[in-house]
Amino acid sequence: MHDSALLTDELKIRLFANALADERDHFPVVKLFTPDAGATWLITECDPDEPDRLFGLCDLGLDHPELGWVSLAEIKEVRGRLGLPVERDLHFTADKPISAYAAEARAKGRIVA
Repeated sequence: MHDSALLTDELKIRLFANALADERDHFPVVKLFTPDAGATWLITECDPDEPDRLFGLCDLGLDHPELGWVSLAEIKEVRGRLGLPVERDLHFTADKPISAYAAEARAKGRIVA
């Protein structure tokens, strides 16, 4: 998957819209993952002033998923054991707000989405 396919223009617009909304507990817009490792990101918004900064639930496969800011450039550099790049889950559709995914991830030690 090419870098531009990680975040299409439509997804970027949704991420910006969430960042500018008054609501803070957004449904994730996109799920990114490593196909050959345990890393997963559920992204809800991006910083309008720094579009490379994304906010969401981050799980590097170390049993400690957490909410926070992450760099898209750094995500693009992540590789798993086989050297495969991060991909976007083309079939992911959020069915709950990020707080619910975070609570479930803390209880299970990993993102379940």
